[in-house]
Amino acid sequence: MGILNPLYDAVSWIIVQFHSLYSLVFDKDGGLAWGLSIVSLVVLIRICLIPLFVKQIKSTRNMQALQPKMKAIQERYKNDRQRQSEEMMKLYKETGTNPLSSCLPILAQSPFFFSLYHVLSHIAQGKQVGVMDQSLVTSAQHAHIFGAPIAAKFTDSAAKVESLSATLVDVRVVTVIMIVLMSASQFYTQRQLMTKNVDMTVKTPFMQQQKMLMYVFPIMFAVFGINFPVGVLIYWLTTNVWTMGQQMFVIRRNPTPGSLAFKQRQERLKAAGKLKDEPADQEPQDAAPVKRTQPKRQTKAQRQTGGPAQSGTAGSTKPKPKPAGGATTGTKPKPSSGADKPNLSKKK
Repeated sequence: MGILNPLYDAVSWIIVQFHSLYSLVFDKDGGLAWGLSIVSLVVLIRICLIPLFVKQIKSTRNMQALQPKMKAIQERYKNDRQRQSEEMMKLYKETGTNPLSSCLPILAQSPFFFSLYHVLSHIAQGKQVGVMDQSLVTSAQHAHIFGAPIAAKFTDSAAKVESLSATLVDVRVVTVIMIVLMSASQFYTQRQLMTKNVDMTVKTPFMQQQKMLMYVFPIMFAVFGINFPVGVLIYWLTTNVWTMGQQMFVIRRNPTPGSLAFKQRQERLKAAGKLKDEPADQEPQDAAPVKRTQPKRQTKAQRQTGGPAQSGTAGSTKPKPKPAGGATTGTKPKPSSGADKPNLSKKK
């Protein structure tokens, strides 16, 4: 545990600094001052993680773009798992895609999450932790959010809850509501990604995996949430709401091509006059002159024999060229003058 002590100190120090700020407005021993300190901790962490979030978005799009190629590799080497894995890794390397990049924000938050859990557990036991002295621990220990102490859990006994100046009913009602909101926000965030920002025309195992996670994550939050203190539930609910809003902004402003959100964005740009209609309606007009000039592509033999393809169009639009130098094309040329007679006599 000594290795993580610097992280405990950092988390507790950030909370104390925000608590000092909010104590200027709210009661320093109240739930608002301590609750807003936890919310501010989340906001600060998420702002620092914005570069990782951008990388996650790019990685997710690259994975979606590679789905047809990945599916082709799976079908080609479906009986050779080793070769299939080698080809997948080769594809990732060529395109610069990292499948684990989509998990970077969650992985980066995990140390702060466990550190906050450790700090709140010590607060519930009345023990000093990090940079928090005994007076701050006692203040945070008795801070209530809607009647529930921030250090209390759903699984706490009635005696332990009473020692924190609260009732078991208040704690369980507040924790259940927060767990439901936490799971619902996680479900909506994942569903929003699947229904609006994914090209549904491409059916791949990746999409099936995302659909499964859409139901698995909320269930995991609901199961593990009963063991989280109220302060940790505040932390996780806040980060879920931040993720949902951040994702809504990205999907609206820069959606994945081919997705429903991309089509909606194109319609908004057209309605605002910022995007011109595609020249699809001009194709029939442009194709009409091609039909009139089609006889020009006939061969010389067809033009000389006056085939059916020529007689219908070319004969009416362009006169047949006169033979040069008295050459015949099946009919006898008529002499134009007497000047030609000496030439004929010389030939004889």
